[in-house]
Amino acid sequence: MAANLKSPTPGSYDVGRVRADFPILATTVHGHPLVYLDSAASSQRPWPVLRAVEQYETRSHANVHRGVHSLSQAATSAFEGARERARRFVNASSVREVIFVRGTTEAINLVAQSYGRPRFRPGDEILITALEHHANIVPWQMLCEQTGATLKVAPINRRGELEFDEYLELLSPRTRLVGVAHVSNALGTVLPVKRVIEAAHAHGAVVLVDGAQGVPHLRVDVRDLGADFYTFSGHKLYGPTGIGVLYGREALLEAMPPWQGGGDMILTVSFEKTTYNELPYRLEAGTPNISGAVGLAAAMDYVEGLGIEAIAAHEDQLLKRATEQLTRIPGIQIIGTAAHKASVLSFTMKGVHPHDLGTILDSQGIAVRTGHHCAMPVMTFFGLPATARASFGCYNTEGDIEALARGLDKVREVFG
Repeated sequence: MAANLKSPTPGSYDVGRVRADFPILATTVHGHPLVYLDSAASSQRPWPVLRAVEQYETRSHANVHRGVHSLSQAATSAFEGARERARRFVNASSVREVIFVRGTTEAINLVAQSYGRPRFRPGDEILITALEHHANIVPWQMLCEQTGATLKVAPINRRGELEFDEYLELLSPRTRLVGVAHVSNALGTVLPVKRVIEAAHAHGAVVLVDGAQGVPHLRVDVRDLGADFYTFSGHKLYGPTGIGVLYGREALLEAMPPWQGGGDMILTVSFEKTTYNELPYRLEAGTPNISGAVGLAAAMDYVEGLGIEAIAAHEDQLLKRATEQLTRIPGIQIIGTAAHKASVLSFTMKGVHPHDLGTILDSQGIAVRTGHHCAMPVMTFFGLPATARASFGCYNTEGDIEALARGLDKVREVFG
């Protein structure tokens, strides 16, 4: 369904045209034009995504996989078409390797409980990095409590980069799984995931990549990376909330028992015995988020229509410009200065709590994220309770950066 909608044509990047695709950007906040700098938390949705969801909801909605009537067939076609779209988006080998989930958090928990819990034992080790989002920390802590395994953490430096040599030293024959972010949500650091995966595989470990911040900014090829599991959320990719994708190598998924029981994950049920469905349905219990999958497919069409590389180049220019602008403002300290970053800029202002900073910016229509960004260990490493975070998307402009700089001058004025 989504594939039939018109997507932007590749070519020179026209941010004005892109902005016209996002109706929310015409909103005013406190009498000011909206300046949306919070895409790392949740990106906005373009018209093709909104219309794809509306078309499904108004013309094709029915439950999938269970009906012979026309609406059910249309809904099933749209849903499974979205699965094929996701397969192509990350270059999975088969649709059997594409599991629809609510988002990255659910996917990581699924792997922890379905892959890890039956296999891990006392003495086994799980290795993550100090840059991880809570969603790539807490499920592994829970798994360690359940199995007796041990959680290890590879350190970072003051630039917010993984200390790769120390990561290598932590790998051992006891390492069963490595969990790593593709891009740090708190700092924007792009991690060397291909090298991380190669080193882990050399020790016999499998690797899960949290790609929630990766897919909006980078071309992802799971086979080229060598990832065993790769997961991302729709709402950070200009798609709907409540939908995401878990990619897993088919051999691994095939050996994983169902995590949840219910409809669609079964072949037969009796009071004596239940037999389970084949992949991918065995790991998708219950009625799925059908309209979410349709919207996600439209979002993938949209970003590939713009050109993922073109978006990345545009965002990189914005990041450089914003870094230059904020560096000139007295009292601003940028947190996270890795050599390779995606379009995330975390910062503090001397003498101003980030929540106060965010509130004053909001009064001028500027939306930034303030807090620990679900990465409290990162904040602890830098000795901070929180930062302000400006994050850029395909629709942001240099004018947004100028507005942010003016807003920060206003914060300095308020706080003397």
